[in-house]
Amino acid sequence: MPLPFFKLNIMEQERNELDYIEKYQARGYTSNFRCENNSLIELKTKKTYKPEQVIIKREHRFEGLSNPSDMSILYVIETEDGMKGLVTANYGSNSDTELDEFFKNIPKENDQSNEDI
Repeated sequence: MPLPFFKLNIMEQERNELDYIEKYQARGYTSNFRCENNSLIELKTKKTYKPEQVIIKREHRFEGLSNPSDMSILYVIETEDGMKGLVTANYGSNSDTELDEFFKNIPKENDQSNEDI
């Protein structure tokens, strides 16, 4: 049975991106993806996913410790065929527009990032 997700408390909000990555990887979110031609590609299997095949389970936003304009987002995702992984992206002025566009195209009903799971 999968481990439950956690609600953020004040101490958890202070964690850095690496802490979250390690916590999710321990829960089985180990696949890595890159974005190309409006698809996510799983790096080991090379399987491609369109936005409607991806479910956002959580998202976390981070500011750089030394430079608050260094902003990133961590997406915790699952695919319709059960792949579980993480996608990191810059946002703000340094954003990856192709990756931004991909996540904007994920249907609203596939965004579960605010649900208790």
